[in-house]
Amino acid sequence: MMFSVKFVWPCTIPTLKLPFIKMRKLVFLQLIYFCQAMRLNQCVKAALLSSLLFVGSFRAIAQEKWSFERCVAFALEHNLTIKQSELQRRLAALTLQQNQLSQLPTINGGADVGYNFGRSINPTTNSFDNTTLFSSGLSLSAGANLFNFFRVQNNIKGSKYELEASTFLLEKARNDMSFNIANAFLQILLANEQVKISESQVSLSSSQLDNTKKLVAAGSVPESNQADLEAQLARDSSTLVSARNQAIITVLQMKAILNLDFNIPFEPEIPANIKETPVLDIAQTAPEMVFSAALSTQPQAKADRSRVLSYERYLAATKAQQYPSLRAAGSMGTNYASTSREVFGAPVFNGYDTIAAVSVGGAEYGVYQPNYSFNTQKTPFGTQINNNFRQYIGLSLNIPILNGWANKSAVNRAKIDLANQELTQAINRQQLRQDVYTAHANAAAALQKYQAAAVTEAASQKAYDFATKRYNVGLMNSVEYITTQTNLFKAQVDKVSALYDYIFKIKLLEFYRDQKITL
Repeated sequence: MMFSVKFVWPCTIPTLKLPFIKMRKLVFLQLIYFCQAMRLNQCVKAALLSSLLFVGSFRAIAQEKWSFERCVAFALEHNLTIKQSELQRRLAALTLQQNQLSQLPTINGGADVGYNFGRSINPTTNSFDNTTLFSSGLSLSAGANLFNFFRVQNNIKGSKYELEASTFLLEKARNDMSFNIANAFLQILLANEQVKISESQVSLSSSQLDNTKKLVAAGSVPESNQADLEAQLARDSSTLVSARNQAIITVLQMKAILNLDFNIPFEPEIPANIKETPVLDIAQTAPEMVFSAALSTQPQAKADRSRVLSYERYLAATKAQQYPSLRAAGSMGTNYASTSREVFGAPVFNGYDTIAAVSVGGAEYGVYQPNYSFNTQKTPFGTQINNNFRQYIGLSLNIPILNGWANKSAVNRAKIDLANQELTQAINRQQLRQDVYTAHANAAAALQKYQAAAVTEAASQKAYDFATKRYNVGLMNSVEYITTQTNLFKAQVDKVSALYDYIFKIKLLEFYRDQKITL
């Protein structure tokens, strides 16, 4: 078997890379173009196309469906909003750790080296020397708070409550994410159902058009009936295109929530009992009962309570800054100077020096002083370090007297922060009560809307069946028949929309009560 290869100019080869094309139809067309461009014979073309179709079919079969639980697990790991909440919790944990470690004593060490020029203080003798010298020193200091009216302890307690609040807010972010995924999941299922209804409508209109063409050919009905049905088929086809586009948009919205690559296929796994209408149990979903349960289970309510306790502790810590504080401190250090010298060996007697004269009884006597000379050498580094070693230990009492009312202003700001947090808690509680009552009213109305839509769909189906029989025997014109068909299509779409709307509303009410979402 022989085949020839012809090199073509790169601009004639498609720019998309074959291994990364997701849609099999595009891949198929791309490969045909490639085979034609490369002048491959029919056997090679058939082998390549068969391999590609086999691989594509295998990947389609092996592709996993996305269940609601899988979507939630993926979002909890990859969603950006949840990652931000996790970072906020980590910051709160670091703040608590820092406040706890602030109870430990402070220890600081230091070292210095340098040259002194001109007239400067000798660090060893503390005298002024007019010379150039090299000096170095070592120091170590420590301190500990003995009593500060529990300022540190209150800061630690406030940080603990703040960490609790951050943990509850992270839980809230996860619950909200589960709720948003449930909403997006239901929107995908609804869009898919609307696509199926639209496809059924197109198939029905196409079949009816074929039957009408036969009746027109037989002379049983006028040609206008055929034209009317052709127009209806075009409208149904347009509706189908819109429904499919809406299905694509709902999938894109889900991928955005999941932080999923838009090139990864997404096919939802439909729960087996999703179309079973949930029962609205008034006794279990009474708004006041749901509100009471939400106050004890909702993370936002828990976070608000922890925040109030946190600000109370911070206020107590701020007040402690107005009172005296007692602190213990200690230090040790030593130093070295290049000009320091020491005496070695015995002194050398150089005679006497007359330093004065004294007159006694008319006679003068001299006052003499022995003259010695000494041998000196540079004091070694280790000797200076030992000789200059110093220590200090003491207590210090700090009493705030007047500092521009800074402490008083800090206390007033802490009081305002506490009052503001208490108002925030009250506002959130009021909003929660309103949301629960609104969710209950919406769920009850959605149930009634679904029940009415079901009755309307059944009546429209019955009317359409009668209309079909009358139209087929020529007792109804095409306009009236199309109107009946359109009413049935609208009733089917309204019923499906009302069903998923009711499911969403009842799940929202259950979410407020149990903080759990299931599909």
